[in-house]
Amino acid sequence: MMMMHMTFFWGKNTEVLFSGWPGTSSGMYALCLIVVFFLAVIAEWLAHSRILRGGDATSRVAGIAQTGVYTLKTGLSYIVMLAVMSFNGGVFIVAIAGYAVGFLLFGSTAFKKPSHDQKTTLPPSSGCVC
Repeated sequence: MMMMHMTFFWGKNTEVLFSGWPGTSSGMYALCLIVVFFLAVIAEWLAHSRILRGGDATSRVAGIAQTGVYTLKTGLSYIVMLAVMSFNGGVFIVAIAGYAVGFLLFGSTAFKKPSHDQKTTLPPSSGCVC
């Protein structure tokens, strides 16, 4: 039986999400890191998906689809949170990296085509003069 850590630690001998997974194998630990990374990227993709933003659709079907995507995104985010609660430093780093890459690809303006509509391209004003 593995010990449950209550502080961050480094190493491949950990349990993430399921009892005995990834265990003591370096390959399974690498797979664990890849899975956590992509779960975070997918959660960000869903958070910035067109269906979640709603748009002009006001039908019940669109609302149900929007609720389904939101529920899936929230569930994936909770799974990533539970993985981070293993207190493994590598899992924490890949979760943050996954969210960062997901936001870079799907949420930031780095890869979006410029729009002529100023209302959608400018961030909301915070009122701060700093």
